[in-house]
Amino acid sequence: MSEEIQKWEYRVQTIGSMFGTKDENIEATLNEWGDEGWEVTHVYTPEGSGKVTIVAKRPLTREAIRRRSMPQYNFSGGKT
Repeated sequence: MSEEIQKWEYRVQTIGSMFGTKDENIEATLNEWGDEGWEVTHVYTPEGSGKVTIVAKRPLTREAIRRRSMPQYNFSGGKT
């Protein structure tokens, strides 16, 4: 009996500006990602940027694999 290895997809986004990042914007981004099933693994501030970079992961689904392999298609209704 072989055990299937969990595969992940990752998301990285930098938010804010050189003037800083508001807590409300970070919170809104985290809540939106949480609703989409993302789990944040790292948050860091690139030195001197005032911005925040968020790294997250979620289990890789068959739908996500299909979307990546055929990005020209909209899987909720046909070709885009």
